[in-house]
Parts: sequence; C-alpha cells; structure tokens
Amino acid sequence: MFQKGEYVVYGVKGVCEVQDITCLNMQGIPKDRKYYVLRPCSVRDNTIFIPVDGEKKSVLRAIMTRKEAETFVDSIPQVEEIRVHNEKQREAQYKEAIQSCECREWLRVIKTLYFRKQKRMAEGRKTTAMDEKYLRLAESNLQQELSMALGISKEELEVYLSKYYEQQRR
Repeated sequence: MFQKGEYVVYGVKGVCEVQDITCLNMQGIPKDRKYYVLRPCSVRDNTIFIPVDGEKKSVLRAIMTRKEAETFVDSIPQVEEIRVHNEKQREAQYKEAIQSCECREWLRVIKTLYFRKQKRMAEGRKTTAMDEKYLRLAESNLQQELSMALGISKEELEVYLSKYYEQQRR
C-alpha cells in the first residue's frame, strides 16, 4: 500500500503524487472501499481515483529509487529497439509498450522512433503523427520518472544524460 505524499507511476498518466487515501461518498460505490487520490505531475489540475484493492487493470507502481535509476541509465545502450514485423501492428506494439508502465519499454519506443525518424528524414519524408504521439508519451513518462528518481529537473536530466554518455565515450 502506498502512502500519502509518495510518488507512483500510474498507467499512461506517468508519475503521480498520492494526495490522499480515502473512501468516496458517491452513489453506487461501497462506503468502506478505499481509493488512492492521485495527482498527475504532468497535469496539475487533474485528479484520479484508483481503488486501493487493485481491482483496476491499469498498472500502479512505485517510482524507481535513485539507485535503480542510475542502474537503468547504465543499461540504456544495451536496450534494443522494437522490431516491427508487420506495419499494420506498429501502433499496437507502441501502445502495448506505453501501457506496460515499464521504463525499459518506454525506452524501446523512444529508440525505435528515433531511428525511424532518422531513416525517414534521410529518405526526404516526414515523421508520422502517430510516431510523434508515441514518442512524446514515452519521452514524457521516462523523463518524469528519471528526473523524480534522480532528484533533478527535466532540463537538468538532459544535461546529466549528456554528460554521462560523453564520459562513457571517452
């Protein structure tokens, strides 16, 4: 069970703060059922209610610790892109990866779309709206979690990653 004030990752909403744990006073909802009251960090005026008993199918998990984030950053070069064997299944694969709520899967989407964008640009073609949508989602979720886990802003995260990989190249 999460505690008030903790940060969690919830489905495609990304990092959220547990604002409260309470029972809802709404018709049709058992009065003794507890809910997490979540506030997404990306959309401050949004509130999400999730049953504590976990009957909902969306993923709710704790954010990475600093150590886990550092280990994840170390592993970034080894993470492979998504292999799309059927173009008609491309969006379904992206969607599944995003909904998995796993940083490694978000990174796979980012890497896949980065290389796909480079290839399309080299061919004189633009990136697709679908690709841009999933790239934004994956980048936003991953940046939120890493910056929160490392205790730095998104801007500082970009500098951190650049310096880290510059050191690795030497």
